[in-house]
Amino acid sequence: MTFEQSLSRLEEIVHDLERSDLDLDRALALFEEGIGHLRVAGQSLRQVDARVQQLVEAADGTFSVTEFGA
Repeated sequence: MTFEQSLSRLEEIVHDLERSDLDLDRALALFEEGIGHLRVAGQSLRQVDARVQQLVEAADGTFSVTEFGA
């Protein structure tokens, strides 16, 4: 699942959790699902952050990206 898909599903879950007619079992199931999507999205963000940190400025002022893990 992509970051965007996880984020979209999280928005749906929040919307569902805000409903007043939601029973406790369904709310708990949605909460647990949301935690899973948060973990996926968080991992994606950490990977992107690590790659961005590989951005290097050369002496001439240009930037280049060193491939993450290379």
